[in-house]
Amino acid sequence: MKKIALFALLGIAVAFSGCSKSEKQGEGKQANSKLPVFALIDSTEYNFGTIQEGDIVEHEFKFRNDGQYPLILNNISSSCGCTTPEWPKEPIEPNQTSSIKVRFDSKHKVGPQVKTITIYANTEPANTELRLKGIVNAAPQPAADSATANK
Repeated sequence: MKKIALFALLGIAVAFSGCSKSEKQGEGKQANSKLPVFALIDSTEYNFGTIQEGDIVEHEFKFRNDGQYPLILNNISSSCGCTTPEWPKEPIEPNQTSSIKVRFDSKHKVGPQVKTITIYANTEPANTELRLKGIVNAAPQPAADSATANK
């Protein structure tokens, strides 16, 4: 009889410990649901196609805050100094849309290009990556003047 009572108490203890765990996990999910949500309206990647060396490409990545609290873009960095991002410094309210303008200068950048733009915000996960990609053809070299070449 003592063994049955011991197993019953043990079973109740295990059941209660399982309840407190799931309540804590539920609290974590609820806290995360209150974070802002960086939701791109378009794609995370923009293919600018084929351009001539020296051309400048500009693209706007449009996004919306799908969360319940203001979205703050803390910083945005690019994989190359040739790519410059511009972003809103003020908080983006829930359901509000905005955009990140990215400018790529192809001067001295010949061949296939993939530039990564990393957004750091008060979201989960804390960063999001965008990409610009395309091909840069070399600028034509000026032909040597034939009169100068013969001298």
